[in-house]
Amino acid sequence: MKSAIDRYVIDKVREKRKEHGVSQRDIAFTIGCSASFVGQVESANYDTKYTIHQLYLIAQDLGCSPSEFFPALDDPRFQSHDE
Repeated sequence: MKSAIDRYVIDKVREKRKEHGVSQRDIAFTIGCSASFVGQVESANYDTKYTIHQLYLIAQDLGCSPSEFFPALDDPRFQSHDE
């Protein structure tokens, strides 16, 4: 199951991807996987997630810092240590 932080990161990647006009297929090529993998990551119906290495490669491709995919440390939505 994807945690709240997983969903946040995945949503930020999708948002950045769309801002730059980059398709799921383009992201798949960047990280060396299939477009269906990226679709599964972006879907709430699968537990599939990006690895840290994949997030780094995506950030390089989109010309941003990987930190842009993560919430601020003081974001109250993620203060629980249960995840």
